[in-house]
Amino acid sequence: MDRNTVLAFLLIGLVLMLWLWYNSPDPSRMTQAQKDSTLVESDTIAKKETKFDERKSNFEIDTLGVFFKNVPLGKNKIVYVETPLLKVEINSSGGKFNRLFLKKYKEWYGGLVQLINTKEGGDFILSFITRDGKLINTGYFDFTPDFSGTSFNVQNSDSLSLPFKLKISDTSYIIKTYTFYKDKYFIKADIEFVGMDKVISNYKYNLNWENGIRFCEKNSFDEASFARIDYYAAKEVFHFDVTGGGEKLEKRVGGVFDWVSMRNKYFSISILPLEQDADGMIFLEGRKFFFPNGGAYDKYSITISKNLNNPAKEKDRFNLYFGPIEYQTLQKHHPTMTAIVDFGSFLGLTFIIRPIAEYLMLPLLKFLHSFISNYGVVIIIFSLIIKILLHPLTKQSMNAMKKMQLLQPMMNEIREKYKDNPQKMNQEIMKLYQTYGINPAGGCLPILLQMPILIALYGLFRATIELRQQPFVLWITDLSIPDTILHLPFRLPIFGIDELSGLALLLGITMFIQQKMSVTDPRQKAMIYLMPILFTLLFNSFPAGLNLYYFMFNLFSIVQQFYYNKFSPKIELKPVDRKAKKGFMQRLMEQAEQNAKERRKRLAKGKL
Repeated sequence: MDRNTVLAFLLIGLVLMLWLWYNSPDPSRMTQAQKDSTLVESDTIAKKETKFDERKSNFEIDTLGVFFKNVPLGKNKIVYVETPLLKVEINSSGGKFNRLFLKKYKEWYGGLVQLINTKEGGDFILSFITRDGKLINTGYFDFTPDFSGTSFNVQNSDSLSLPFKLKISDTSYIIKTYTFYKDKYFIKADIEFVGMDKVISNYKYNLNWENGIRFCEKNSFDEASFARIDYYAAKEVFHFDVTGGGEKLEKRVGGVFDWVSMRNKYFSISILPLEQDADGMIFLEGRKFFFPNGGAYDKYSITISKNLNNPAKEKDRFNLYFGPIEYQTLQKHHPTMTAIVDFGSFLGLTFIIRPIAEYLMLPLLKFLHSFISNYGVVIIIFSLIIKILLHPLTKQSMNAMKKMQLLQPMMNEIREKYKDNPQKMNQEIMKLYQTYGINPAGGCLPILLQMPILIALYGLFRATIELRQQPFVLWITDLSIPDTILHLPFRLPIFGIDELSGLALLLGITMFIQQKMSVTDPRQKAMIYLMPILFTLLFNSFPAGLNLYYFMFNLFSIVQQFYYNKFSPKIELKPVDRKAKKGFMQRLMEQAEQNAKERRKRLAKGKL
């Protein structure tokens, strides 16, 4: 392996490491966040944000104006609804969601995933300005259940509808009707306004989701790196993401939109309007909080402002999605909601990376899992398939590097002969490449072509819900988090690591073996030791599923390299026919040589 090829490998490795480092969570925060940061985050934020119950205790009746001064305040009556997929609690105060459980998913400590920030007061609240200028938040008032009973089970019927009525006067009222389905993560919300033309000013109202989505993973700092708001408009998805700590970020979006969604790492709460409003508006707010124990939390709020064409009697309709960020599930509920699935990006190349992950990698992964239950085994077979698919590129790279090795003695002679004339030395080396038809970039170009695939795999394994809480063997009990085998008594500087991942260590060992097999130049000996150490530290905080893939990929590469060195036909350097069709690199070098000759002629004429 010559110096230029080694340099190319180093540059590629450096770019890859910088990209992985940029996209990976801070290891120091990740290791600290192994404490129960999910459980403490609600209390911490409650100190920073005004709680619903505190606002209610200071609620002054005389601030309600003439329309709401006699409307009864909420009685906090809870209605329970269970479907095969959801367990839902509706609070009569505001007719809002109190708690919502996903029955097929568990949190890290064992309980069912629960998405509503109940301590913040629940969500899905209407607000508007009355004709006497009062801003009314209906979350304080009682939406009386317009039915008997407090517990319902949607098992035998396809759907169930439950209306909640906010009576303002004998002729003015609002009815929220929730429809629950047997086989959907959708809850349909119909909001009916009757006689509200006498109450609502400007014929506008707001639909508020104020308190974000609850975090469900043990490592809240890692989960915060995925949290954001997505919204889909004009056949394109847009992202709203806070980065700094403490400062509030705001955005307003006007016009028609298909849906707006807030997410944590694996789950989403999405609002899909069924009645479009071209003059409507979305207001987005976000703020990031950091906790003393190393955890973090992103809190988002969504306000949808809509116009009422006929407040005397009008119904607005929404679908609400409470469910996993799982590709097929999202596709089943609404085709464009698959845009919520994050496959990662690199240098703005999402348009290349996403199709690879979306239409090749993810379907292959799910196909293998259809007849192999253990996702660890699936990843091993998956890595073997990817290695086979990349074999032509890998073989081309190995052949190119082999030819460069055979060319080294002649190149060393040229360097020694023209060591005092660098320009002449480069010209002779270029002629040598031309003579034997060798592309000096032939060893690294196939590796560059593989990078979009490797980046797509990184995004797929890092965030796919399919690996969440999936065990493999031995100490690997969850493929979605690091597989810690050792707790260090100290913290490594710079990297902030105080735990050691078993798969990251195995990955480093396989990389060391690869370097030993491929690096033959004694001048590059440092790379044999440096690269494996850096990659081991870098991958130490990555999910076990991702590290298992790269470890197996390296292992298969070692077997491939051994077979190639042992059984591949001997490569001989033979001069190529200069009259044959010239390759791009050869034409480029000839053009460079011609330009150099013309430059020398001009310089000679100038001297004369």
